[in-house]
Amino acid sequence: MPDFLTAADVETLPQAKAQAHPEMRCDVIVIGAGPTGLACAIEAQKHGLNVIVLDKGCLVNSLFHYPAGMIFFTTPELLEIGDIPFTTAQQKPTREEALEYYRKVTEHYRLDVRQYEWVKTVMGQDGNFSITATDRAGRPHDYRTRKVIVSTGYYDLANELCIPGEDLPKVSHYYGEPHPYFDCDVLVIGGKNSAAIASLDLWRHGARVVLVYRGSQIHHHVKYWIKPDLENRIKNGDIEAFFNSTVQEIGIDHVVVNTPRGPIRLKNDFVLALIGYHPDYDFLRSMGIELSEQQCRPVCDPVSLESNVPGIYVAGVIVAGSRTNEIFIENGRFHGKQIAEDLKHKLWPES
Repeated sequence: MPDFLTAADVETLPQAKAQAHPEMRCDVIVIGAGPTGLACAIEAQKHGLNVIVLDKGCLVNSLFHYPAGMIFFTTPELLEIGDIPFTTAQQKPTREEALEYYRKVTEHYRLDVRQYEWVKTVMGQDGNFSITATDRAGRPHDYRTRKVIVSTGYYDLANELCIPGEDLPKVSHYYGEPHPYFDCDVLVIGGKNSAAIASLDLWRHGARVVLVYRGSQIHHHVKYWIKPDLENRIKNGDIEAFFNSTVQEIGIDHVVVNTPRGPIRLKNDFVLALIGYHPDYDFLRSMGIELSEQQCRPVCDPVSLESNVPGIYVAGVIVAGSRTNEIFIENGRFHGKQIAEDLKHKLWPES
């Protein structure tokens, strides 16, 4: 085997590259392999459409990154997609049961899910879109499709504090499990469900917890069985809480908190900034999708969910823009049927 390229080799390089990464063609590409994205793929596939699902992470990536041992607030039937029953041992399913359920649904429908392919560009027009994605090695993968469904969720982009020290390694916008924080001073920022659950879990596993929230009390949206538990821990002095307060600065071994009584400095090992997440607005705009001025809601038909860009549909929580508490798996899963019905009429008008 020669260790150099001949003139003939050079001439065949473009052809070899095309063979290594051939352009894939299909009727519909779904961007996002969460529960809503999978539901969209299933419903489109039921109408005889060839569908490919792309996701920059793993299958139901957001659910995978939920805290270990997490229990859903909802009942299993409200998480079902594709008319596949979701059976659990308890009244409310766990994260592990949900992951298994969506794996089984994907296998049942033989969905073509391309994991770890990050969509970078969506070009073209209705009926002839060109999509480029890159895999974990940075290699490009090209797709051509007639229609696009965007169901990218919001969990990947955390709301930022925009304060000094936010970029320190000790700061995280996600909570996984309590063990790494044992016997440590942990400051939790936020007053909704994620912050409440993390605070209780950390305290029960040996962390010294301080809660900081800009509101005057724990948010009323916190689940009814969690809110009194946290309030009692605060009342008993097990968890220290500062309301009407904000974090001003994060240092290597301290934090500075602005309280109604003035700024205070606290010893600190870790900060969990659990203040919410938002959709990738820049990605939506890059496709030409218009967003409302105040809430960044994509402009779309309320029935078909087709955006202002013909041939590009939006599904799941991104339909709500910044109001991410309006759409969950429970109602976003129905977007698949709405979109598939419109796709059927436009791609198979004679049916």
